[in-house]
Amino acid sequence: MKRREFITLLGGAAAAWPLTARAQQPAMPVIGFLGATSFENNVDRLRAFRQGLKEIGYVEGENVAIQYRWAEGQYERLPALAADLVRRQVSLIASAEGAITAYAAKAATATIPIVFVVSDDPVRLGLVASLARPGGNLTGINFFSAELAAKRLELLRELVPGAKRMALSSIRPTPLTLRPC
Repeated sequence: MKRREFITLLGGAAAAWPLTARAQQPAMPVIGFLGATSFENNVDRLRAFRQGLKEIGYVEGENVAIQYRWAEGQYERLPALAADLVRRQVSLIASAEGAITAYAAKAATATIPIVFVVSDDPVRLGLVASLARPGGNLTGINFFSAELAAKRLELLRELVPGAKRMALSSIRPTPLTLRPC
């Protein structure tokens, strides 16, 4: 091999090395975030979501990307939005705002992991096979708020035994400052 050929070969290898090294790095994972309403309705939820990711070492834009899809209250759009996330081959779908988004994500894919948050029993809803062994590609969090309603009323009755009427509100409570009378 002549000197000129050797230098050309060495120079070509040096120029190609960064491209080869970049090609060997794993692609940044992409999370699909599926919401039924809008970004504005989910600011607090998104802040907590990003904080949770950060606590386990993922920072949006640095080592994880998030693709957001919002139905803007038009629930009939959810199946198409979920299908779009599947087409984009996201690593995970985060289903926000209840069972309606979880159903759309579940119908769109049987292979991409789906994480949901629901307030009702996910087994009864048909999202998972059982709580102990969810099976399939769905898992999530359940607050069992419907199941606990009777227990809450029972506790309220014990706390205020003389109450003749009780009111129930589904609006998110605001912190109260209690002062003695």
